[in-house]
Amino acid sequence: MSAVAKDAPVRAALGLGSNIGDTRAHLEAALAALGETDGIRVVARSDDYRTPPWGPVPQDDYRNACAVIETTLGPRALLDRCLEVERALGRERDVRWGPRIIDIDVLIYGEARVEEEGLSIPHPRMGERAFVLVPLAEIWPGAPLGDGRTASEALATCPGQDEIRKL
Repeated sequence: MSAVAKDAPVRAALGLGSNIGDTRAHLEAALAALGETDGIRVVARSDDYRTPPWGPVPQDDYRNACAVIETTLGPRALLDRCLEVERALGRERDVRWGPRIIDIDVLIYGEARVEEEGLSIPHPRMGERAFVLVPLAEIWPGAPLGDGRTASEALATCPGQDEIRKL
């Protein structure tokens, strides 16, 4: 797929998280940078949520949010732009599932299914993670998860919701 789609913009969903420093400022800076990108328009942003860390590394809670965008960038170009924004904000990828200044995941890209090196869309296991589903269902309840469920349908049976706190 080319870097810029020739068709109408695609509706996509991004997941954002931070647990180092001024987490609110990091999310805001990431969304501002993405919104200033040619080919990306932020159309909705969830509230922020405090969520427990995921994975085996001891660390502080996260601030998580989701955004719905319309984009003319292809899936790989969108991921590349998200990674550029992460690097510009000081993200270092040294510990898997470790603390991070900013994390931006491409969750959904229209109805597309992509399996490439470093890129899986829809994002794997998002339908099992309350820290993704709570903010996503807030702004796009009908978001297609790629497994036949919408965000709100998956949230109805997702464990861990009691650990998520709106900020």
